[in-house]
Amino acid sequence: MIRKIGLFFLSLWLLFLLIIVITAEIPLCFEENCEFVGWSFLLKTNIISLFCIFALIIGFISFWDFNRQISGTPELSFVITEIENINYEHLTFLTTYIIPFVCFQFNNLRYTVNLIIILMVIGLIYIRTDLFYANPTLAILGFRIYKISGKFRDGKIRTERILITKNKLEIGDRIEYFKLDERIYYASKNKHQ
Repeated sequence: MIRKIGLFFLSLWLLFLLIIVITAEIPLCFEENCEFVGWSFLLKTNIISLFCIFALIIGFISFWDFNRQISGTPELSFVITEIENINYEHLTFLTTYIIPFVCFQFNNLRYTVNLIIILMVIGLIYIRTDLFYANPTLAILGFRIYKISGKFRDGKIRTERILITKNKLEIGDRIEYFKLDERIYYASKNKHQ
């Protein structure tokens, strides 16, 4: 559950970055008699930006954990029998959730509270419905999403498994994987095929 929450924060990296650009208030002065406005002023005027920086850090920790997890020894392997590229899921998430949120009026407390509530509800749905794989940040970082059927070592065919991978996959590829969820795996091609 914690990894899913972290991947949700990771999926919103672009949104948090855009909100920082929109809301950051850092006074700049290029004259000789400039004075520092003080940490108190900067903290008070940049609460939303600071929250977004904190969220970016959570996303970074999640990505670090994700990479650490997938760089270990794979659990098992299987052979792909059917495959469908579903990279469009990244774009769907981006256009549905991230782009509209940039239009919020962040200088209005009600809009900000509304945004937080909406993000919490979307996050809850995102995690409970296992849509955490539809992550535009992972797409930017070079990951692909496939829906596959595969023949596993026990001889059983398992269908509708979602693979997150950096490899281009095809039918017949032997795949090593980690389970992220019951039907969602991080996968990589077996280098010894």
